Amino acid sequence: MFLATRIFKEFYQSEKSGGLILLACTCLSLILANSDIGGPYMHVWHVNVGGMSVEHWINDALMAVFFLLIGLELEREVYVGELSNIKNALLPMAAALGGMCVPAGIYVLFNHGMPTQTGTGIPTATDIAFALGILSLLGNRVPPALKIFLTALAVADDLGAIIIISLFYTQTLVLSNLLIALGIFVVLLALNRLKVYSLIPYLIGGIVMWYFMHLSGVHATITGVLLAFAVPFERKEGKSPSYVLQHYLHYPVAFFVLPLFALANTAIPFESKWSEIVSEPLGLGISMGLIIGKPVGITTFAYLAVRLGLCRLPRLVNRYHILGIGFLGGIGFTMSIFITMLAFNDPIMINNAKLAVLLSSCIAAAIGFTLLNFTLKRYYVR
Repeated sequence: MFLATRIFKEFYQSEKSGGLILLACTCLSLILANSDIGGPYMHVWHVNVGGMSVEHWINDALMAVFFLLIGLELEREVYVGELSNIKNALLPMAAALGGMCVPAGIYVLFNHGMPTQTGTGIPTATDIAFALGILSLLGNRVPPALKIFLTALAVADDLGAIIIISLFYTQTLVLSNLLIALGIFVVLLALNRLKVYSLIPYLIGGIVMWYFMHLSGVHATITGVLLAFAVPFERKEGKSPSYVLQHYLHYPVAFFVLPLFALANTAIPFESKWSEIVSEPLGLGISMGLIIGKPVGITTFAYLAVRLGLCRLPRLVNRYHILGIGFLGGIGFTMSIFITMLAFNDPIMINNAKLAVLLSSCIAAAIGFTLLNFTLKRYYVR
């Protein structure tokens, strides 16, 4: 239990700090993109390096490291965390399911039969770093159970986003390369079963698996999650390669990978008016999905799970807190922008979708923070 608590605290601390840095990098990138040096600044991210642009290296390679960290956290949750007990796991899992299905349904309602329908996955994701960063601003008034609920919800949510990416955003499939990548994954699983605890063969195998996954047409970031579940997990801190790797990845991901992703992917020129963007089907689907669909889906599914007796609300957590967390779940940002890059090829469509994600995420964050700030006044948990 001590190990689980320590790992969770490390994850929470790095993610909340990373969320604030992510916000600063986003603001900086938007300012630079719309300044006199906007052209050269945006060109930097499209410079070709080793056959891919800098932006693609960030989105395909560095983000695989981000997904590796998410996968390690998911593994921890499954073995010793909130998801290790089926009764405890059902609440965040039900909430995550609602937080994906309802926004997706709202998006399709506005974009059915249009070229923009491929963006259905955009409002289904939650940005862990941003959401925890906003929650951390409320200080020690936040019950620990609420922090754990948001973390488990966001991790389950991102797992859903990963499944969506792998199933619906693979344009071409080279089966031979995919089989090689999966074969490497099987070898790594065998090393796990043989109790090979050195991280070196897993990291080397992960790099090779990433290469063939990239060539297969399946988005290479999926490699990060597969590698996470191949790395051995032990409850004893000193014997857990999963814990060691997660510990070393916290700060590089929070203070390098995600800020770099923000700088590269939010270099957006304001060529359209906000009112025009959010009034189009694409903008409406994203904004309504994140601002309304997320809190409605998360709160409704969590309420139904409790009412059906499948689970119960944690101590010091009530339905208003769940609604507040639902709005924080509407902070799509990193994951929503990531799916946007996979969903569309048209630069104008991509820019409009990114702007809609940014605006909607800010509104959802403001509402969630305000609601929680009001409803948590009576609690002072240390």
